[in-house]
Amino acid sequence: MTTWASYNRRVAGLPSKTALKEELLRLLEDELSALERAQRETAKAATHEEAKPENDKDTRALEQSYLARGQAARVEDLRTGFAETQNLPTRAFSGGQPAALGALITAEEGDQTHVYFLAGAGGGLRLGGGAVQVVTTKSPLGRALLGKREGDDVEVPLAGKIRELSLLTVE
Repeated sequence: MTTWASYNRRVAGLPSKTALKEELLRLLEDELSALERAQRETAKAATHEEAKPENDKDTRALEQSYLARGQAARVEDLRTGFAETQNLPTRAFSGGQPAALGALITAEEGDQTHVYFLAGAGGGLRLGGGAVQVVTTKSPLGRALLGKREGDDVEVPLAGKIRELSLLTVE
């Protein structure tokens, strides 16, 4: 049986949720590799001979060690997000089920239609040639969408104003 949502996705040329998940994993893996390289270089620079302070006001090594520590924390967050994304379900939502991780949500805002992929990591990334925006449950938009159903209206405070979305599909 073909649902309106799956028909609409085919007509709009959107990839499947499995394809979106695979694309998200590739993007997260690339970001993780780049961040790990940067963190290693920063840590190496913090302990390099040239980083030793020349006087009591020279804080280069200290600043680099703070940066390396922050990058290491970001690497761990990204590793966790990558692992969560690997386990992200791509099940179909039907029968008015509420949006949860792995949901592909089509929403209308005024005369614009947006498609969101609800994930635990990669917020803001664009998938499917830019047609789908990744939204995490940590973001205001993601928190507002979580648990909502087809036909629900959502008000989200973003950038000092209220965005009003009508959910067309949750699949």
